[in-house]
Amino acid sequence: MLRRHPPDARRLQRGLSLVEMMVGIAVGLIVVSAAALLVGSQLGDNRRLLLETQVQQDLRAAADIVTRDLRRAGAWTDTARVGLWTAGAAPQPNPYAAMTPASGVATQVDYGYYRNPSAPTVYGFRLNNGVLQTFLGGGWQDLTDARAVRITAFDVDVRQEPPPGAPALRAPCPNDCPGGGDACWPTVTVREVTVDIAGQSVADAAVQRSLRTVVRLRNDDLQGACP
Repeated sequence: MLRRHPPDARRLQRGLSLVEMMVGIAVGLIVVSAAALLVGSQLGDNRRLLLETQVQQDLRAAADIVTRDLRRAGAWTDTARVGLWTAGAAPQPNPYAAMTPASGVATQVDYGYYRNPSAPTVYGFRLNNGVLQTFLGGGWQDLTDARAVRITAFDVDVRQEPPPGAPALRAPCPNDCPGGGDACWPTVTVREVTVDIAGQSVADAAVQRSLRTVVRLRNDDLQGACP
């Protein structure tokens, strides 16, 4: 048996009005827009974090290479020939002791050390058009990737101890100088290099990082020989 609704009950049943539908759509759009802004902000923050990490890692890797190689400056396998304490053949100065700059700040550093008979003996680092380069194998080679990171600063500060013009440090010799004293004894110069590197992301110039590393050269600059 069919159940019939009274006429009054049928008149009370109705759907959404146009105003209600428009209000619902507007609320939905606001929610979707807020969610889209949140997701976009998170994606932007994640991209910036990735770029910062890339720049920091590239600068750290470059600084590690510069630090490790600078420590070798002045290394020589035949140091006994300097004639500091041993008698015999005529003393010979260390051919790898020189460094450019000898002191002060520069954007390029050149130095030498002995590796093996077939390897080059001159090495260096420099900043060239936003790229940090190393002198290896007789030519300059890129050390950083210009497509990812632009190096904005590369400063090398070479400090000597004692500083230029100060009384020299003397290496002790078994014999006094002719007439006495130690004025003819070899001089020793302790060298320390501070390296400052700064760079920015190629994809976003606002992403910038910098770091500093200090290198104590293991091979002191010894000039002269014992009498």
